Amino acid sequence: MASNSTKSFLADAGYGEQELDANSALMELDKGLRSGKLGEQCEAVVRFPRLFQKYPFPILINSAFLKLADVFRVGMLGSLASIIPERKNAHHSIRQSLDSHDNVEVEAAVFAAANFSAQSKDFAVGICNKISEMIQGLTTPVDLKLKLIPILQHMHHDAILASSARQLLQQLVTSYPSTKMVIVSLHTFTLLAASSLVDTPKQIQLLLQYLKNDPRKAVKRLAIQDLKLLANKTPHTWSRENIQALCECALQTPYDSLKLGMLSVLSTLSGTIAIKHYFSIASGNVGSSPRSSDLVKLAQECCYHNNRGIAAHGVRVLTNITVSCQEKDLLALEQDAVFGLESLLVLCSQDDSPGAQATLKIALKCMVKLAKGRPHLSQSVVETLLTQLHSALDAARILMCHCLAAIAMQLPVLGDGMLGDLMGLYKVIGRSATDKQQELLVSLATVIFVASQKALSAEVKTIIKQQLESVSNGWTVYRIARQASRMGNHDMARELYQSLLTQVASEHFYFWLNSLKEFSHAEQCLTELQEENYSSALSCIAECLKFYHKGIASLTAASTPLNPLSFQCEFVKLRIDLLQAFSQLICTCNSLKTSPPPAIATTIAMTLGNDLQRCGRISNQMKQSMEEFRSLASRYGDLYQASFDADSATLRNVELQQQSCLLISHAIEALILDPESASFQEYGSTGAAPADSEYERRMMSVYNHVLEEVESLSRKYTPVSYMHTACLCNAIIALLKVPLSFQRYFFQKLQSTSIKLALSPSPRNPAEPIAVQNNQQLALKVEGVVQHGSKPGLFRKIQSVCLNVSSTLQSKSGQDYKIPIDNMTNEMEQRVEPHNDYFSTQFLLNFAILGTHNITVESSVKDANGIVWKTGPRTTIFVKSLEDPYSQQIRLQQQQAQQPLQQQQQRNAYTRF
Repeated sequence: MASNSTKSFLADAGYGEQELDANSALMELDKGLRSGKLGEQCEAVVRFPRLFQKYPFPILINSAFLKLADVFRVGMLGSLASIIPERKNAHHSIRQSLDSHDNVEVEAAVFAAANFSAQSKDFAVGICNKISEMIQGLTTPVDLKLKLIPILQHMHHDAILASSARQLLQQLVTSYPSTKMVIVSLHTFTLLAASSLVDTPKQIQLLLQYLKNDPRKAVKRLAIQDLKLLANKTPHTWSRENIQALCECALQTPYDSLKLGMLSVLSTLSGTIAIKHYFSIASGNVGSSPRSSDLVKLAQECCYHNNRGIAAHGVRVLTNITVSCQEKDLLALEQDAVFGLESLLVLCSQDDSPGAQATLKIALKCMVKLAKGRPHLSQSVVETLLTQLHSALDAARILMCHCLAAIAMQLPVLGDGMLGDLMGLYKVIGRSATDKQQELLVSLATVIFVASQKALSAEVKTIIKQQLESVSNGWTVYRIARQASRMGNHDMARELYQSLLTQVASEHFYFWLNSLKEFSHAEQCLTELQEENYSSALSCIAECLKFYHKGIASLTAASTPLNPLSFQCEFVKLRIDLLQAFSQLICTCNSLKTSPPPAIATTIAMTLGNDLQRCGRISNQMKQSMEEFRSLASRYGDLYQASFDADSATLRNVELQQQSCLLISHAIEALILDPESASFQEYGSTGAAPADSEYERRMMSVYNHVLEEVESLSRKYTPVSYMHTACLCNAIIALLKVPLSFQRYFFQKLQSTSIKLALSPSPRNPAEPIAVQNNQQLALKVEGVVQHGSKPGLFRKIQSVCLNVSSTLQSKSGQDYKIPIDNMTNEMEQRVEPHNDYFSTQFLLNFAILGTHNITVESSVKDANGIVWKTGPRTTIFVKSLEDPYSQQIRLQQQQAQQPLQQQQQRNAYTRF
């Protein structure tokens, strides 16, 4: 090689730092292709063009292509299966290659057969017999059989195919008892059963049989792994006998590793419907009591095991049994679950190893579930957490704070009891600037915000600010301020945002923080609202609007083309319009005092036949207010549909704002405009679903209270009286007194999904129209790519894309002809499913009217639940419809034929004159 043997050729060939001869270059290229690192292999492939430019020798190029073929020949055809699944010539090539005498070609054919079988039903049906013959053939080597057997897992396209594959696998398991063959056959057996959903109970029994009777540890581990897969995918197919057999195996095995695997299967099943099947009373048999069952005995035996994993799964099983079984005599089980969780908490909170942290997460999740399912145990759970919080390590404290926050969100009554201990701990932490300490500050502050159901006291705010002053990490302060905004503590959030304004270097970050400070200040103004004091309410709303307008100006300045902040701007604009609508409605209600209905209002109403006229001019104002609130509700609905990437809490927040608008519009209709026919059913009742946050809980309480007041007033009094207007104003004040929650999506986008469209034909210049003749149709091809962020499908996934194409006439040219209405407009819609995030379709558009037409293509998506989301984008092109040459020639000929006749008529007229 060259003088510098440690220098990679890939860098040298790319940048020309060192001259190498052709043979050395080829050796370095081969080294890169044979590297075990995928990145180095890709880099070697990418450098090929530069290599050929530097050494344009036929021998080198031929040798290089042969080496490149070695890399691609095994997996190339199989990798194309998702693109050409139904290509018959590819199917034929794979069948032919399976009979080849070249081992590399057979290996490539096996890989391709597996991929094509997964994609194509026709190929799977055609190749199944071929694969069966090769597996059963005596001339087929064992290592090739081990590669062919996994192909049978894809024979799930119909019941007959799955049944034949299952029979073959059954024969293989019986005929070939070697460890490798049994493991491969059993695993393929399981994957086939899980995909086809046929004979899944038989597969569970088969795996349990091998787990119980086969002495080989490798087979037992494989059986446990497959049982875990079936427990996750099809828990409803597990019978009581299956769970009992698994419990017996776990009780009898002396090996901790196997017991851990069996307990993981049981803990998975204990959180599903299978646990109710296990404890249910079978027909003709007496159901087993939870206290005397083998499952409970196993869990109690493992709760205090010296292996943390076994203990965690044992406690999880006990917790799930305690929560699922609604019997009254479960005091012993409840105590066992609580004691087991306490021992795990003490054990894992003093260990910062990854295994201890994983076990601690399981224990804390069980605590949250136990507190939710058995509320009378929540106090002891919280006391245990608070006691252990003082002595635990920082990594464990962070997880314990998350657990406390989750419990306090579910049971707000426990929040006040936590606050004293939390503030005492907050004073002594955060002394160092380590990452764990910073994370702990944020987590503990979050728990304090959740525990403080009302506004933070001055003492609490002072302690938090004093701790944050000694922390030099501005990111920690921002995260705490963000949590304060989410929990409705806007006073604290405003001060923290104010302190961060001078610590950012970017202009956009400054405007972003300034807008958050103004929004927090605006919401803080609403905390001074008082019931029955409507003039004060108007001044508070006016002050709030002043800060909101300042904030929206800063928010607009903070947006960039790459980060337009569209959701944030629209959310704030809707909040401003809602506050203005509230203010206008209060003024309208006050106008009943300043301008009551005239004395002859009843007579005017009877004369005009409009009963609302007896209320005076307030009736028209109320009608306008009702329409405005319904319009705001519609805009909130549009914002909801446009927020495909938002988390569920943010979407629920938008939905609550929409329900507030609908509530006020219903109250106006029920109290004043149409008391007889008004009903809230069309706006959707909240039902019995539990609230997930304190903000939602308080909003639901306000909704129920307002509805009760509206219904009682509408029955007792005829409109319109001061009691009706007072009810409307009190409803507005009650809604505004609930501090607004700025949810996660306002600050952070965890999922990012966008669609990029390409239209063809497309003009070179976007302003130029595409020419098309009016007697022809334009074939518009729409292609698109779905682009994802770092976490695709975190909240929801795209199932199909809806493309809507419409055209409008911009300017007309030529004479007006009588053309059918169908030919004047184009309105089409198609749904396409993305394939590897790519989709394409075509539209045939008719432009019979001469002139310039505007074509708009708009996309929306449909998720797996069938919900349509208006994600965009919206693309526009222009088309100019021209008269076809044949029609133009005929028209000119007709005009030329008419000219002599017109001239003759004119001469005759002159002669007569």
